[in-house]
Amino acid sequence: MLLPGVVYFLVFKYLPMWGVLIAFQDFQPHLGLTGSPWAGFKHFNRFFSDPLFWMLFRNTLVLAVYNLVFFFPMPIVIALLLNELRHELYKKMIQTMIYIPHFVSWVVVVGIVYVFFTTEGGLVNELIAWFGFNKIPFLLSEEWFRTLIISEVIWKETGWGTILFLAALAGVDPSLYEASKIDGANRWHQLWHITVPAIKSTIIILLLLRLGHFLDLGFEQIYLMLNAMNREIGEVFDTFVYTNGVQQGQFSYSTAVGLFKSAVSLVLVVGANYITRKAGEEGIF
Repeated sequence: MLLPGVVYFLVFKYLPMWGVLIAFQDFQPHLGLTGSPWAGFKHFNRFFSDPLFWMLFRNTLVLAVYNLVFFFPMPIVIALLLNELRHELYKKMIQTMIYIPHFVSWVVVVGIVYVFFTTEGGLVNELIAWFGFNKIPFLLSEEWFRTLIISEVIWKETGWGTILFLAALAGVDPSLYEASKIDGANRWHQLWHITVPAIKSTIIILLLLRLGHFLDLGFEQIYLMLNAMNREIGEVFDTFVYTNGVQQGQFSYSTAVGLFKSAVSLVLVVGANYITRKAGEEGIF
């Protein structure tokens, strides 16, 4: 039973890790991984000395923090609200409705956003104009870029993120709620003193795993939302790797950028796991 999973991780996770070697080479496809000349830290030095580095780092870090602050708590909140519903049919209908956006591709999601927020016939701007105000160029505005990005992520992924939390809530012993009622606890007291502590370990584990992808913001979404007017605030490591690395054939350079992202994520996970264990909670290792 373990064999398919082991083969999957070997083929798609561990074997490709040898590819990071090209970050330290002047990789030439016709020479291959073993024949390309060694370059040491040349591509890392080039990246860190690039004037765009701090812009990319700032943009990526801000969006990553937005994700952590605004998106990460949403599945927890929705799961707690769904857990309070007593009508099973209504509960399942709500769950189904909020799960569906997860299966919609980012191309479709961004297309929907364009239809709603474009200044040329967009529903939101038409309503703004109908009330007598000037249309707002949401899609071309640096001020609205991050808000749109995080709103799209929340709408698309919140429902799917509730699955693990609802599974954890299903394991809470009902007798705890019955005992609390005898002691005079209301619904808020039960939520705060029984429900939330019951899923605390799940929250911590998922937070640690989330930190492992802290700088992974989703290439497709960002790339589709970028344009000449918001690139200064919207360009991140993922889009930079694609436009300046892959499209221009700079494979070693783009791999160096990707390896830097992975190193930052590793430091965050190890640090957060250390703090978690020092606080008396179970970490991921």
